[in-house]
Amino acid sequence: MTPIGIFDSGYGGLTILHQVRQLLPQYDYLYLGDNARAPYGSRSFDVVYEFTRQAVMKLFEQGCQLVILGCNTASAKALRTIQQKDLPLVGSDRRVLGIIRPTAEVIGNLTRSRHVGILATEGTIRSESYNLEIQKLFPDIQVSGVACPLWAAIVEANEADSPGADYFVKKRIDQLMRLDPQIDAIILGCTHYPLLMPKIIKYTDPGIRIIPQGEYVANSLKDYLQRHPELEARCSQNATCRYLTTENPDAFRKHAQLFLHEDVEEVENITLE
Repeated sequence: MTPIGIFDSGYGGLTILHQVRQLLPQYDYLYLGDNARAPYGSRSFDVVYEFTRQAVMKLFEQGCQLVILGCNTASAKALRTIQQKDLPLVGSDRRVLGIIRPTAEVIGNLTRSRHVGILATEGTIRSESYNLEIQKLFPDIQVSGVACPLWAAIVEANEADSPGADYFVKKRIDQLMRLDPQIDAIILGCTHYPLLMPKIIKYTDPGIRIIPQGEYVANSLKDYLQRHPELEARCSQNATCRYLTTENPDAFRKHAQLFLHEDVEEVENITLE
């Protein structure tokens, strides 16, 4: 088995996994959630890099040739270092991809005003990764970002539909629109945030496009595999999906249902070091 690996610090990456499996159901997948050490959003660059490196190496040990960092914080703080420092040591046949660039690549087609907003974790906003990626590709686009420190916690507490969540969602959207009232597209730069979509839409003007990442990451992966047939040929195709967690497997199953809307069977507890 040579599954495609998908890593996240917690559960949000399951929204990426879901979209990828919808588009590319034939492949085998191995999801790793570092749930015991989540969230990563407020951790330092060095800590996020080390935790992410450990997870990537674990997925390589499990047979993955290709690993997707289904986590914006890991993509922002660890991807480049892993690609430049660690991959040369493990062999040129392995690949690690992030989820920020696929969204940046399509944003030029999704905004008319050329003013784009980012709602993300504190770590992703501070890294300015979206700003850098978007402006490399589209120098004319103005990017403004706001950190939403409690949104992921609200989702994981299964409070996304609660009245209490409204205050925090409205507060951050209002803050973003005060920064730049010309924004006509908002990227949800955290994989938890699609579960807050009804409330995000509720407090956003109808003319503003809300952009979750999963669809664009899935399309980007499909394109990547088509452009790298030698790698695609090594990805096994039995339409299976397994899960690894650094937390309790039963707790993982319970939370995963919120993100996948289906029962999760094969869950194994692991240790990262």
